[in-house]
Amino acid sequence: MLSGKISVVSEPEVGSVFYFTIPYNPKLVQKPVIANPDVEEGSTTSIFNLKILIAEDDIASEILISREVKKYCRELLKVKTGLAAVDACRNNPDIDLILMDIKMPKMDGYEATMEIRKFNNKAVIIAQTAFALPGDRQKSIDAGCDDYISKPINNTALEKLISKYFKAGINTLI
Repeated sequence: MLSGKISVVSEPEVGSVFYFTIPYNPKLVQKPVIANPDVEEGSTTSIFNLKILIAEDDIASEILISREVKKYCRELLKVKTGLAAVDACRNNPDIDLILMDIKMPKMDGYEATMEIRKFNNKAVIIAQTAFALPGDRQKSIDAGCDDYISKPINNTALEKLISKYFKAGINTLI
């Protein structure tokens, strides 16, 4: 139905490998370039110079988030546990943004955020979780997070959150 092909290579008592192809012809869409209305002309403040920490134990989520935030980075740090997030913040007091997974091993994101807030109130912490239940946003804010985003992360929503906290006049980045 999709004009694809399917094949198999099989070896007795070893296993089988299945292959398939589906034609894909992407449509190129040009987006108009729109100036950022929140940044005054002549401003030297940029949201493209952030030191970002991603605290995420799921490899696929970490890869997707990394791809999205690289355009804002001067430096990108990655950790897989809440304990490692706290250590990274202690060792890097100049972190601008922390994308904090809530469900992590050894120490969850709520506890890690509370620990970080004991010595760092400057960094923006955005909670991110796949367990988006009613009350989770408020629980994140109560733990010390500045904001909340649910997974799977919508790139446009993440971009708006980053712009919200790092537009001209907020946090000196250079």
